[in-house]
Parts: sequence; C-alpha cells; structure tokens
Amino acid sequence: MLKKKRKKQIKMSEIEKIKQLRKLSGAGFKDCNAAINEAAGDIEKAIEILRVKGISKASKKMSRVAKEGVVAVSGDENKTSVIELNCETDFVAKNEDFINFAKELSELNNESNSELIKLNKCKMKNDKSVEESLVSLIAKMGEKITIGRVKTLKNDGAKNFNYLHTVVKDNLSKLAVIVALETKENSKNIQSFGKQLAMHVAASNPIALDSNKIDKEILDKEQSLITEELKNSGKPDEIAKKISLGKMNKFKEENSLLTQPWVMEPKKKVQDIIKELSISDLKIKDFYRLKIGE
Repeated sequence: MLKKKRKKQIKMSEIEKIKQLRKLSGAGFKDCNAAINEAAGDIEKAIEILRVKGISKASKKMSRVAKEGVVAVSGDENKTSVIELNCETDFVAKNEDFINFAKELSELNNESNSELIKLNKCKMKNDKSVEESLVSLIAKMGEKITIGRVKTLKNDGAKNFNYLHTVVKDNLSKLAVIVALETKENSKNIQSFGKQLAMHVAASNPIALDSNKIDKEILDKEQSLITEELKNSGKPDEIAKKISLGKMNKFKEENSLLTQPWVMEPKKKVQDIIKELSISDLKIKDFYRLKIGE
C-alpha cells in the first residue's frame, strides 16, 4: 500500500511540473511532457529544450506565406507609430495571445521610434526580448508570424491624426492611416479635417503628397507601360506622344494627395478643401498608409 501511495505522489509531481512548464512556456501538453522526460524532471533544462525546439519549429514555418494579421497604432498627436504583425490565417489574427502580443509590441515600437533592431531587443512583460517572445508565439500558434512594416511620424509643430479601418480590437485593425498637419491652430475645424483626411488617404491610397514627390522608378514604370500600350495602337508618333503626356499627367494627378478628388465631396480636390478652410499656416506635413498584406 505504501509503495502505491509513493508512486501516485511521483505522478502528481510530474503533472505539476508539466502544468508549471506549460504556464512558463505556453507550449502544449505533449511537448511539455516530452521536455520534462528528456530533462529528467528539471524544469530549467526543459525550458531550454522547448526553446530550442521552438526555434526549430519557427524556422520551418518561415518559408510559408503570411498575409493575414493586424496593423497596430500607438502614441499621441505628437508622436504616432504604426506596426504590421503578419500571420498566415485570420483565425490566428483574432487569437487572444496574438492580439495581446500585437498590443504590447505596438507600444514598444512607439518607444523605439520604429527602429526594428532596437525593437527586437526590447524586453516584454514576460521578461523575454521581443525576438524571443516572437519565437515562443510561433511555436504556440503553429504559424509563420513576422513583424512587417513599421513607421513613426514625429514632426515639430505638427499634430498627428489617425484612422483605423476594419477594427479587430481596440488599436488593432486591418488598415491604418496616420496624417501629420502643420499649423498653430487647434480648432474644431482642424480636428475634423485631420480625421477626414486620414479617412481620405485610407480610401484613395495616394502615392505622394504632390506629383514632384512621386518616386522616379514608379513614374518610369508607368511611362514604359503607356509606351508599350501605344506602340501597338498604330497611332502616328505625334498623336501617341500627346496621348502619352495626357495619361502621365492623369496618373500623377490621381496619385498625388493634393490633387485627388476629395472623398467627402468628389467635385473638389484636397487642395481646394485646404484653401476653403482659410487657415494660412495649414500644411499637410506627412502621411502614411498601411494595409495588412498589401
């Protein structure tokens, strides 16, 4: 009878160790049980074993495509940051562990000014670095999870406004926009325009503030597509050149924020709305649009 009782106590001890290891690592029961056996009951060694296995699992998953996930915004009107956290399925994107990681990551990203090397080394609430915590999350979720694009807007004399589209939870969404307005005024008109401008950027997806700031590579690519299209049209060179010029001007106009039709009132352009506000020092300083998987 005594031997049976002792055997039962040992089993209970092992179960408690597995429970403790699951709590510390976030790994599944089978993995924790195997690690405890391999480590001969030593929890510290078992954690190391799981960590190595977790890294191994994570590396195998990194070849997969991760186009789902969330975009997280953090900060205030003086400094605002946005970060993209990708995964493979929308199911994982809605998981509580994934969401909590994204929220904490977002705050750390704002503190790090979107410097990825610095961000990866930041300590999280679990006392692990972002890099280590990401590996653990990959092992737990069983999917490829990556930190995508990051951006921080901080301009002296400018106020930031943001807009979240298709909100997942709190500051997490599928699409986020930050716009920075430079002005000394802080009226209701400015607050309203800032929010509406962020919504406009979300809907119209401008490439640059004005045509002069569109990247030359983008313009060259568009020009080559137009040239190729007109080459097969059979039109005389002079007419083809005029059509080409018109198409390029239209492309620049449609993709420059200031010359886009205002989403709230399409007969007017964004620059017209700014003039109508009659705020002499008002300027759009910067903007950034981030859509998950785009």
